Amino acid sequence: MRMAFSPCPNDTFVFHALVHGLVPGAPPVDVDFADVDVTNGAAERGEYDLVKVSYAALPWLLDQYTLLPCGGALGRGCGPLVLTTGSDSVEGKTVAVPGDRTTAYLLFRFWSAERPPARVVVRPFHEIMPAVAAGEVDAGLVIHEARFTYQRYGLHAAADLGDWWESTTGLPIPLGAILARKDLEARTGITPAAAAKLVRASVEAAWADPAASRAYVLEHAQEMEDAVVDQHIGLYVNEFTRDLGTDGYAAVDALLGRAAEAGLVPPVAIPRLATV
Repeated sequence: MRMAFSPCPNDTFVFHALVHGLVPGAPPVDVDFADVDVTNGAAERGEYDLVKVSYAALPWLLDQYTLLPCGGALGRGCGPLVLTTGSDSVEGKTVAVPGDRTTAYLLFRFWSAERPPARVVVRPFHEIMPAVAAGEVDAGLVIHEARFTYQRYGLHAAADLGDWWESTTGLPIPLGAILARKDLEARTGITPAAAAKLVRASVEAAWADPAASRAYVLEHAQEMEDAVVDQHIGLYVNEFTRDLGTDGYAAVDALLGRAAEAGLVPPVAIPRLATV
């Protein structure tokens, strides 16, 4: 089974058991690591059996893929940040973002609609803070562990888009989704519903023995220090990782419904996958 997800600690923590043959009944897994902007494009081309993508990209992917109700990244207090060297405004400025179909950028478009930037450039997320600090761009939209490290670059958080979203909707922030190809059974012998059970089992195995995945997590953590790794996992691996539940699905519906109403994405219905 071909799979792609990021090298970030939350993904390697969650999928350690699955990719290391520790989940009973799972087929062998061949993993590629890539930033979410890359996996969004790869999923549109149908390159993977299981893949981590942005929730904002779902309108372009659900013709080929099924949303799994587990394994992804949703939560509270974990949203993207808009960083500058001091200003609270991005109006008329140049802003670096981690992908044009990322949830972070979609939230940014909502937030900045009345005072938009003059120019948006896509940069790999690990390049964004250095670019802002060096004056290459006026502002940067950051995700992941940048929440814990941006002060080291002398940067200012002009906005927390997670706080903005939660105060606007009362819902968690839907960041990253796990998708399975609709023809997964023909390709691998397991159905998308069975794949969801395997992913959920991997989440539960990670929680049951956090130390088991430590070497794997640190191997791919891009020189992140232990304390940041722990903060990252603690923030992004939560009850929504095990099951989207009512609030999780409501958050996805709200994000994509609002985006469709604004003409930012095609309208899409989010099906619920029964796994029991």
